[in-house]
Amino acid sequence: MSDSQVTTTSNQTPSTTGNSRGDERDTRAIRPFVDVVEDDTGITLLADLPGVPKDRLELKIDGDTLLIEGSIATPTPQDLQSVYAEIRVPRYRRAFVLSRELDPGKIDANLRDGVLNLRIPKQEHAKPRRIEVRTG
Repeated sequence: MSDSQVTTTSNQTPSTTGNSRGDERDTRAIRPFVDVVEDDTGITLLADLPGVPKDRLELKIDGDTLLIEGSIATPTPQDLQSVYAEIRVPRYRRAFVLSRELDPGKIDANLRDGVLNLRIPKQEHAKPRRIEVRTG
């Protein structure tokens, strides 16, 4: 995988930001582990998002940036309330800057068993091609 294909842009540690009125809004997030694999036709991103259901996963493309965000769904029976939880930051967030060689309009996304599989193909002009040599 070449460095020019995908570059991560997110922070290493969770953070909290507030608005100008002083009331704090919790925007902390966990940076999920991601494997990136490249082949001749594109790249595949495998992001670990345990506990994130499909309806709480959001993928966005803004310019050349891919943003992955997901909220953890912790099932609690209706009549019970959680007294202690080891998950303190119930959100994942990760951003990547995509190379112009990639075609973000053709991203294929699949979420299964807590792993998000994103396939991002290369633009046609960026794919390797064989040039036929003629004689005479």
